[in-house]
Amino acid sequence: MRIKAVIVDDEIIAREVLRNYLTKYCPQIEILGEAENIKEAVPLIVEKKPQLVFLDVEMPYGNAFDVLEATKDYSYETIFITAFSQYSLQALNKSASYYILKPIDIQELILAVNKVSESIEKNEELNRNKILLENLKLKPEKQQLILPTLQGFDVVKTEDILRLQADGNFTQVYLTNGTKKMVCRFLKHFDDLLEVPFVRVHRSHIINTNYVKSYHKSGTVMLADEVEIEVSGTFKDAFLKVFS
Repeated sequence: MRIKAVIVDDEIIAREVLRNYLTKYCPQIEILGEAENIKEAVPLIVEKKPQLVFLDVEMPYGNAFDVLEATKDYSYETIFITAFSQYSLQALNKSASYYILKPIDIQELILAVNKVSESIEKNEELNRNKILLENLKLKPEKQQLILPTLQGFDVVKTEDILRLQADGNFTQVYLTNGTKKMVCRFLKHFDDLLEVPFVRVHRSHIINTNYVKSYHKSGTVMLADEVEIEVSGTFKDAFLKVFS
């Protein structure tokens, strides 16, 4: 299966390296064109209607999210190319977007392309770009989170998450409606991803502090679902700081 793609990056050397890597290691990718900034990228995407866009996050005259906003009426998968930025990575991870850190690692590139290829072949009805754009406009507690499950994926609002609990290689996500979801991620993934009001209180637990019902000095916290969770000494100060 051939996948029609375009490359958007302001650095000519970066575009050349990516083009060469794709030609050599990802033969399923057909490059329709390249752009070096947003002014070139938007008309290129509109004209070529690619299935996949390799998109540098930081560019002149704006950034990758401006490109997404300007082309939100067009459906395509995106692989973001980015230098490390905690803010960018949190946003991308919440929307389950594909990204590669600079400098590009060949194995990471192949893996990302294979994942995109699989999504396109399955015709997955998951608009990661739309969720990403919506999240950027909302406060952390109002954002959406894509949860990869054994059956596929679920999209939930972070405000509907009550707590998260480590379960071996998985994480159990407990929702305010009384249901729970087994997610194919370690708890650390969510510890890196979620911001206040989410706080880690134990090596096995992250809680949404908006649903704290009571705290006992002995070192336990009770949530709105009447579940009592230990607050370990390691995380006690961070937990109490939320309420100070």
